[in-house]
Amino acid sequence: MLDRIIKIISILSFLMSVSMAAFGYVAIRYMQSPEFERTLKNKIMGSLEDKLPDVMGSVMPDLTGPSIQLPEANKVNPFGNPKN
Repeated sequence: MLDRIIKIISILSFLMSVSMAAFGYVAIRYMQSPEFERTLKNKIMGSLEDKLPDVMGSVMPDLTGPSIQLPEANKVNPFGNPKN
């Protein structure tokens, strides 16, 4: 009797393992599909449009600040001296 119960439990365990592996494979394949990416982008952009209706509108700013000068990289001559 105990042997029969153990066999049933092992068969159920095997079926659960196979079904979880199959579900994981299908989920990963769906997440890598372009359809999933398109759906996710539409949901995110839709929620952003609802939360931020008129942040920028269609108006560009008239005036911007001055540009920031980027630092120059140190020049190294062929002998390894960083000062030229």
